[in-house]
Amino acid sequence: MPGTTAADLGRRIATIRHARGLTQDQLATTALVSPSTIRKIEQGRRAPSDDVLHAIATALGTTPDHLLEGPGHTDSRVHAAIPAIRAVIATYDLPDAVPLRPLGQLATAVQVVVGQRVNAEYARLTANIAPLLAELQYAVQQHNGADRQQAATLLAATYRAADAAAYKHGHTDLSGRLVELIRWAADIAEDPALRAAAAYVRTETFFASRILPAGLRALQTAIDDAPAPNTEQLQAAIGALHMRAAVVAGRMHDPDTAHTHLAEAATLTTNIREGIYHGTAVGPDSLQIHRLAVAVELGDAPGLNTAVRAASTWQPPRDLPSERRSHYYIDLARAQMQLGRRQHARESLQVARRIAPQHVREHGQVRAELATLVRLDRTRDEQLLAFARWARAI
Repeated sequence: MPGTTAADLGRRIATIRHARGLTQDQLATTALVSPSTIRKIEQGRRAPSDDVLHAIATALGTTPDHLLEGPGHTDSRVHAAIPAIRAVIATYDLPDAVPLRPLGQLATAVQVVVGQRVNAEYARLTANIAPLLAELQYAVQQHNGADRQQAATLLAATYRAADAAAYKHGHTDLSGRLVELIRWAADIAEDPALRAAAAYVRTETFFASRILPAGLRALQTAIDDAPAPNTEQLQAAIGALHMRAAVVAGRMHDPDTAHTHLAEAATLTTNIREGIYHGTAVGPDSLQIHRLAVAVELGDAPGLNTAVRAASTWQPPRDLPSERRSHYYIDLARAQMQLGRRQHARESLQVARRIAPQHVREHGQVRAELATLVRLDRTRDEQLLAFARWARAI
């Protein structure tokens, strides 16, 4: 079963069976296999043969590929824009000549796409980003000195915006290439805070490859290589690295390292203004959101209870970027699920959806939690099923 495990496949079959309102016996009868076979497959104790998988898929009204690979990413508008992004970055160092606007006008255009990125407006972001990338790549080639550094800074921010859409929609190879181009542009800009931001984004590569120890080492190296945080930009950049390192360590179930990085992040970010620094939201509110994320990754009951209690008296301010706010409610739902508070988790996911629907619809953890809610639901709640179908969790 390429691309999946027996346990993953079993959960998908159970989820879709629940959504169809079938018992295991009814599925077995329709698929012409034994009930014990269905039970073992759903429990992940047995991998079905190709014939059995086809029979189960037919009985569930789906395809074997859907069961094996899980739901795909959804927004066709983003996927349609990907070839143009690939084409333009192929000539990053040999750009075509295009009309160039003044750097001030380019900065305004980049500010728009950065705003679309942090607010998870991926379809709008990708609609016109390829021409902007082409113009900025040419600007880097044509300018010299400080103007070239400014053009490179703007280009790095635009590469990052393109990377967000690529990564969230499953184009991990393109994302990896864009991460390298962010680092290339940061070197031209000669800005240590931008280099730190590039290291922050590079963590996506390690998430996609599931090599967390290397990701944590890369973050620590970037922290060690950064100069003393004697400006607000550097404080924010290094603080962001510590926040991301805390989440990575949490996912590795290393509480000591996770809490050490959170403490370092607190020292750096508590007294700076909450804001967007080289594309990353950093400040006291972002730190609070990361505390919840770390508790969820560590998964220990005392930490989860503390985090959920804190959520009853604190909410992310409305002026935070939509993606960061929605991520908070996704993590809150994950904490509530781990504590057995399914109704609260469902409500949190719906809040996240209202804040940033494109972000929620493309989020793998949202799909996983909705699939679990469907499997555990015994009432065939139509609103829950509609939510799960919208997110392609079933």
